[in-house]
Amino acid sequence: MIITSFLVAFIGNLVMHVPYLQVPDRLNRPENVNISRVLNTLASVLVFMLPALVLAKLLGRHPFQQLGFNTKMSSKQLLLIVMITFASMVLSGALGELNEKIPLPAKWLAQAKSLEESYKTAMMSMATMKSTADYLISLLVLAFAPALVEEILFRGGFQQVFIGWTNNKWAGIILTSILFSAIHFSYFGFLPRAALGIVLGLLFYYSKNIWLNILLHFLNNAFVVTQLYIVSRQGKSIEKTMDESMPIWWGLIAFAFLYLFMSQFKKESLQLAGAIEQNTIDSYPEKKNN
Repeated sequence: MIITSFLVAFIGNLVMHVPYLQVPDRLNRPENVNISRVLNTLASVLVFMLPALVLAKLLGRHPFQQLGFNTKMSSKQLLLIVMITFASMVLSGALGELNEKIPLPAKWLAQAKSLEESYKTAMMSMATMKSTADYLISLLVLAFAPALVEEILFRGGFQQVFIGWTNNKWAGIILTSILFSAIHFSYFGFLPRAALGIVLGLLFYYSKNIWLNILLHFLNNAFVVTQLYIVSRQGKSIEKTMDESMPIWWGLIAFAFLYLFMSQFKKESLQLAGAIEQNTIDSYPEKKNN
C-alpha cells in the first residue's frame, strides 16, 4: 500500500503536472475522472491482487487453483447467488442504519465523519457518469475490478490463511471479514461490509469457487453504480442516494431469507463437489481402491 501510494503520486505528477502532495486532491476533481479511474484500478491490482498471486505461487505450482479459480458450477448455484445478493443488500442497508446509531466519543465521531467525507468525495468523483459509455466504464472500474481483486486477496488469500492458522472456519471467515471492512476506512459502513464479508466467506468456503464470489461482489457493486447512474441522469443528488439506508426490521426479514438461500447453496455445492469427485473416480478406475 505504501509503495503503491508513492507510485500513484509519481504517475499523477507526470500526467497532471502538479506537486506530489496535490495529486490526491486533483484526482477527486471531475475533469480528472478518467485519470482517477485508471490510477485507482492500477492501485487495486498492485495492493490487492499481486500479493495474493505471489503467495499462491510460493505455495505451489498452480497459483490460480490455489486461489479458487474453478470453472465447475451449476445453474442452481448461479440462481442462488442472485437471490443471496439481493438479500445481502437489504441486510446491509439495515445494518447501515444500525451502524449510524452506535454512539461514539465526539472526537472519534468527528474523525469518522472526516474519513467518510473523503471516501464519498473519491467515490462521487469516479462515479461521474454523463453517458452510457461512462456508465459502462464505471461498471468495469467501480464494480468488476474491485470485485475481482478484493475477492482474490480476501477470500482466495487471507481467508484460507486465517482458517489454516486458527483451524476454525468461523474464526477465519470473521477475521477476514473484519479486515475486509476495516481496509475500506469507513466507520459508518463497517457493519454492512463486515456482514457482506461473512456472506462472501461462506460462499467461498462451501463452493471453493472464487468466480461465484466475484459474481456476487460484482452484482452488489453494479447495483450501486446503476442506481447512481439513474439518479444522476434524473438530476437528483448522488450524495443523498449514497446516504440512504433501510429500516432495521427489514434486516431481520433479509437475514431469514439469507439463511434459507445459504443453506440451499451449501447443499448444492456439496452435491456438486460429490458429483465431481465421482466423475474423477470413474475417469481413473485405479483411484477406486483409495
